[in-house]
Amino acid sequence: MGRIWIFLRNSTEALAERDFRLLWLGQTGSAVGDALVGVALAFAVLEVGGTAADLGLVFAAFAIPRILLTLAGGVWSDRLPRQRVMVACDLVRAVAQAVVSTVLITGNGQTWHLIALAVVMGGAHAFFVPATTGLMPQVASRARLQQANALVSISQSAAHIFGPLVAGLLVATVGPGWAFAIDGGSFLLSAGFLLAMRVPARLVEERRTFVAELADGWREVAARPWVMASIFTFALSNASLGAFQVLGPIVATRDLGGAASWGVILAGGAVGGVLGGAVSLRWKPRRPLVPGFLVMAVATVQLLLLVPPFPAPVIALGTMVAFGGIVVSNTLWDTMLQQHIPAAVLSRVSSYDWMVSLLLQPVAFAAVGPMSEAIGLQETLLVAAGVGIVANTAVLLVPSVRRLRRLEGPPATPEAGVAAAAADPTEAPGLDPPLDDEPE
Repeated sequence: MGRIWIFLRNSTEALAERDFRLLWLGQTGSAVGDALVGVALAFAVLEVGGTAADLGLVFAAFAIPRILLTLAGGVWSDRLPRQRVMVACDLVRAVAQAVVSTVLITGNGQTWHLIALAVVMGGAHAFFVPATTGLMPQVASRARLQQANALVSISQSAAHIFGPLVAGLLVATVGPGWAFAIDGGSFLLSAGFLLAMRVPARLVEERRTFVAELADGWREVAARPWVMASIFTFALSNASLGAFQVLGPIVATRDLGGAASWGVILAGGAVGGVLGGAVSLRWKPRRPLVPGFLVMAVATVQLLLLVPPFPAPVIALGTMVAFGGIVVSNTLWDTMLQQHIPAAVLSRVSSYDWMVSLLLQPVAFAAVGPMSEAIGLQETLLVAAGVGIVANTAVLLVPSVRRLRRLEGPPATPEAGVAAAAADPTEAPGLDPPLDDEPE
């Protein structure tokens, strides 16, 4: 027990930092609300007389503004105090959920209400996420930055273990509208914790035109081959894993006994997310992108297990491995961005990361179904798995991806990195340091 206590204490040191602790509490509460709505949404669509096609429209209504507005979210998160941007997003989402929960509870809900809600939620998400990425280095110390990212991932994954069960009980007893009401309250909780934070003021660049600031963000991306290569790899990975979300329920219905089996499989993924976060608390590889992409290649196991298909418990185990790998990879990636990208442009770089990473996902969602009908379901799953494996291994051919190291010093601009490289080539953030043959 003593060793377990020491491990837990050492793995949660970031929570000793007041502002990060408040951020984590708010995000954890918000994640619980989101986990409820993820299940309640489908039943809400059906309750108001909607169809499967209507549910697809709701999902699209969330995805499209999330992609289109992410770059704007990055610019404004670098222009304004990120804490305030996040509070504004939470308040907007709280009001939207309050309105929709009211119409659902009173029996006046219609499909267009849920579509409008999805648009608002997607737009707010587009601003909230780049602001969060940029805020993290302001509230967590350098030594605890990866641990802070991992703790957020753990709480979000844990919420999705129990959230669907609670949501199912709410839907069965009092209706889906109450799940939306609780989610709205969770956004108010998040906003309250954010307002309680005392984030130090940061130096903000002189404001220029929106296009000029957006271009500055792209130049920061283009100046770093490891960022360019990584975000395009993420796009292919998300497209690949989209086949699991679309074809997995079909396989479960056709061969595994239906929704109960699919629920077991998804629960395995949520457990894997918690375990992946636990690994990320302490594992700090010197060159993080190498294992980060290798575990993403392993994540395709969940697609391959659908091909025979294997029994649901086996697929759930594979999904646990896959989701654990995804959380590890995301934690390492976020930490590298926060360490290597200058604070003044971090949210803009993060917004490009999100936009490119998600760009192919709606296309994959739309194409996987027709593709499975044309060439076969198993063949489509194999193609998707192949894309994921090839993309996440081929990216390691890029020298700066293999060589990027964890930093201990402050972030630097590419220009400062050049000066640092002149003194010590191994300490040039965002550049390609010389090959390092020393074992990990």
